[in-house]
Amino acid sequence: MSKVYMIRHGKPASTWGDADPDPGLDETGHAQARAAADSLLALPIEDRPTAVISSPLRRCRETAQPFADALGVPVIIDPRVGEIPTPKALTAEERPGWLKAAFGGLWRDMVGDMDYLDWRASVSAAVASYEGMAVFSHYVAINAVVSLSQNDDRVLCCTPDHTSILTFAVEDGRVRLLSLGQQADTQVL
Repeated sequence: MSKVYMIRHGKPASTWGDADPDPGLDETGHAQARAAADSLLALPIEDRPTAVISSPLRRCRETAQPFADALGVPVIIDPRVGEIPTPKALTAEERPGWLKAAFGGLWRDMVGDMDYLDWRASVSAAVASYEGMAVFSHYVAINAVVSLSQNDDRVLCCTPDHTSILTFAVEDGRVRLLSLGQQADTQVL
């Protein structure tokens, strides 16, 4: 059985609707990134990821970098594990309300410019293609993979904390959840 690890980014320097559309990590987030790297390095050698994949967004790249540095490998950027696309008609200020509504619903009922069931499947397929690797991603993308692996159509299936490390088995090109990692007391909004 091959494993893949999915890690939520560390605490960002700003949140939705702030001036910076692509914030990096704040001081706490950088400390969380170093701690996540230490946790991954502490895995048994046969389970330790050998490559580092990241969403293109800065908060994920900065979270991934300490682990990549420890392994001596580059961070590979993959937009398929990035943030959920926001409908084009929404402003940055409207995004939180759209997500909050989505969190209470089902993937098949999400409203936007795309088929979010297809997006969920794409994220999961990307993660499944990274056997033996660490994938640094986002709250909603993590929920996409968890929900598909659990045959659960809810958008919000878990509440991964910053730098939570989720473990999946990869079997026949699909992922199966092994461990949720640290869950937050509240959801992202």
